[in-house]
Amino acid sequence: MRAVLAAPPPTLLVIAKEPLPGRVKTRLTPFCSPEQAAALAEAALRDTLMLLDTVPAGMRVLVLEGEPGPWLPAGWHTVPQGGAGLDERLAAALGHAPPHAPALLVGMDTPQLAAGMLAGPLSPAVRGEVDAWFGPATDGGFWALGLAAPSPRLAGRILRGVPMSTADTGRIVLQRLETAGLRVHRLPELTDVDTPADARAVAALAPHTHFARTWHSTERTDRAPRAPAGRATRE
Repeated sequence: MRAVLAAPPPTLLVIAKEPLPGRVKTRLTPFCSPEQAAALAEAALRDTLMLLDTVPAGMRVLVLEGEPGPWLPAGWHTVPQGGAGLDERLAAALGHAPPHAPALLVGMDTPQLAAGMLAGPLSPAVRGEVDAWFGPATDGGFWALGLAAPSPRLAGRILRGVPMSTADTGRIVLQRLETAGLRVHRLPELTDVDTPADARAVAALAPHTHFARTWHSTERTDRAPRAPAGRATRE
């Protein structure tokens, strides 16, 4: 019991891009305009950060490509992304975590994430038998990766050289965790928002989120009747 009470709270990290038109969620176009895709990315990021504000943590860090905006809650530290490919950027992101506490890295693409999915697995009572956390994504990737004893060296060993955005990405990362002798706690499988079909499914799963409201607004706009080309409309 004393060890549980003395256990340091985890570090929560989110890796994200500044939600700018043409820079984020490009696979949502042409169904969405670049501006709509950016609004959806901002909504997903906002939901993710607000949700993680409710999960006990010692430090919250946004690892950001770009500049922070009004969507960033108070109390978050912001650091720039480092590295060339996504594998290196993910490894560098985990490298920002202090070594004395467990760390969990989450992406910005799962606004359906619920606090209970993380609070229990990261609690001191549970994590004594865990060396790593892995959140698989339905597309074969992963939405979360955590280490009980984070270090830049271990993060690099797990992530560097892994081909990203393939159907085998998650399998390879999980295999590396297990090959390193780490006891892995598997988190629930979630859908990353990449395509319009993904967005529609995630909005249905989390109807009260900023993301769902933004998506439904986008769908209504897309279905609105348009004036025939070459003819002016009257007010």
